[in-house]
Amino acid sequence: MKELKAVDFFCSGGGMSYGIQQSGIKVLAGIDFDESCKETYEANINGAEFIHADVFELSETELETRLSLKTNDDNLVLIGCSPCQFWSIINTDKKKSEKSKNLLIEFKRFVQYFNPGYVVVENVPGVLRKKEESGLEGFIEWLNTSGYTVHFNVHEVSNYGVPQHRKRFTLIANRVSSIEISPISSTKKKVTVREVLGEKNGFPKVAPGHKDDSDFLHSVAGLNELNLKRLAITPKDGGDRLSYVYNSELAPPCHFGKTDSFRDIYGRMWWDRPSPTITTKFFSISNGRFAHPEEDRAISLREGAVLQSFPIDFKFSGSSTAKIARMIGNAVPPKYASAIGEAIIQNHSNAI
Repeated sequence: MKELKAVDFFCSGGGMSYGIQQSGIKVLAGIDFDESCKETYEANINGAEFIHADVFELSETELETRLSLKTNDDNLVLIGCSPCQFWSIINTDKKKSEKSKNLLIEFKRFVQYFNPGYVVVENVPGVLRKKEESGLEGFIEWLNTSGYTVHFNVHEVSNYGVPQHRKRFTLIANRVSSIEISPISSTKKKVTVREVLGEKNGFPKVAPGHKDDSDFLHSVAGLNELNLKRLAITPKDGGDRLSYVYNSELAPPCHFGKTDSFRDIYGRMWWDRPSPTITTKFFSISNGRFAHPEEDRAISLREGAVLQSFPIDFKFSGSSTAKIARMIGNAVPPKYASAIGEAIIQNHSNAI
């Protein structure tokens, strides 16, 4: 059997590429408009090239020549995990992300040209709810009429070995067989925060504002006096803002006396559950349930990465905490990516 090979569009720091590579598929290249991802990507994705390009300006023939690709290649996997802020239910500036809404349509252009054996798309569930506006509906129709067997659904990544609750839309299409391929789920119980964080897993106790300049990046955002007071009375292991909801000094004015919404803000993670969804703002306790289960601080950069299922020695490079956190939060969890890759390999082995 010839080796499967993949090109990862919108690769960012390489979460999808790393997981696909770990499953046994060779990653030829990752393509991204953000050049700051290059150092992280190439440090972790062995043998792959980082292509700094705007997909709106990149031509099919240019990519074909650069990577020595062939059309109608059964062994080629094209992956498109386009930035998803425009279709997210999380409040974001839609004007800033408006251009990204058409990225799936641009990815379709490359799929039509190369006609690969396999196509993978991963995104927020909102892209399915808005499938006509996002271009997903037309893409699926084209795949169906072009000889592909298409699987698409919303999957919960904690069912695939990721210690985090995160729902993601995933499409896997193949024209190598008539079998519908879906990610291979883990038969084990869900991985919890306790199994990956804490001192026994190599995370020493640190104070808010701790800086770690080593590759381990156990760096933690600082906290002002008010937030320190809030965490001091927030119960360990899953406590939330209800512990001070009627305290006029500690409760945010917009939340004072309100017990029926936004309970995750300033909340602690639970030890014995998967973490909540790791967003690009996971280093800030005011943006979700991102406080450590026990220590009076937000989780560190490395803790967020581990909850995304990155290996503990994955090297991140960035000029600021916020930029590294964005790379981590936007990533496809590598263990989930591996589940996709394993399903493709299994199908390919049976079909060839």
